[in-house]
Amino acid sequence: VEVRSEKPGPIAPYLDVSSVVAAAKQTGADAVHPGYGFLSESEAFAAACEENGIRFIGPKAETIALLGDKVRARELAERSGVPILRGSPFMNSAAEAKAYRTAHNIPLPIIFKAAFGGGGRGMRLVKTEAELADAYERCTSEARTAFGNGAVFFEEFLQDARHVEVQVVADGSGGAVHLFERDCSVQIRNQKVVEVAPARMHPGLRARMTDCAVRLVQNCQYRGVGTVEFMVADELTNPDARFVFMEVNPRVQVEHTVTEEVTGVDIVKTQLKIAAGLRLAELGLPGGEGSAGSTLR
Repeated sequence: VEVRSEKPGPIAPYLDVSSVVAAAKQTGADAVHPGYGFLSESEAFAAACEENGIRFIGPKAETIALLGDKVRARELAERSGVPILRGSPFMNSAAEAKAYRTAHNIPLPIIFKAAFGGGGRGMRLVKTEAELADAYERCTSEARTAFGNGAVFFEEFLQDARHVEVQVVADGSGGAVHLFERDCSVQIRNQKVVEVAPARMHPGLRARMTDCAVRLVQNCQYRGVGTVEFMVADELTNPDARFVFMEVNPRVQVEHTVTEEVTGVDIVKTQLKIAAGLRLAELGLPGGEGSAGSTLR
């Protein structure tokens, strides 16, 4: 079955929602696994699958929309008792960002971020007041080009933070567990190059962080597997280290196999079971302490 698109470019067919859905219907597919790129975080694709009687193997469309909006995701984290950085809602101009920062006494440095972006793109650091206007314009331009939406917001900037992501599994009915974490602090130009699982972190810090991750996905009735990402502003060996929510990736990630190696859990098979309607207790996870879905090998 060929998937075509009227739009130009070699990747256009992979992003053409109607064409991919038509191909799925033509082959009689009951479900579609979106992988970890292209349409895997597309609210429109998830909705189109459900409208055509095809199970989207991932979260519901409204959950993807919620978590894809970084401002709304921050609000969800805050409601869930998960620590966040001081920051802003959507900013419509550099002047508005300057006034908001002043009114709320948010110190420099700050970082502008694409509200509907990710993958390390659509970010601009502001170290001095003189840099703010140019950083805002560059960020909105990059966001518009890369993600089709120029909306941006800003947050405090954490110097020398560690980047830790928690693998979660949830059944869409409030059942959720974690499969521990990956330390992805080694990066080049905001792109991960080394992942370490489990992270060399204090058990107390791990418990605090994984509990936050599980609580957050429970509060949005998350369905499937995903990753809740945090920044840590201290050594991972400190049980009281400050950490803050960054974002949720509502899909399986390329690096999920690292977690599979240390837990023995087949994450994609688990996705398929959840898509088939199984609840958490029916997934066959080995179980672990607290909110863990397994033990560490």
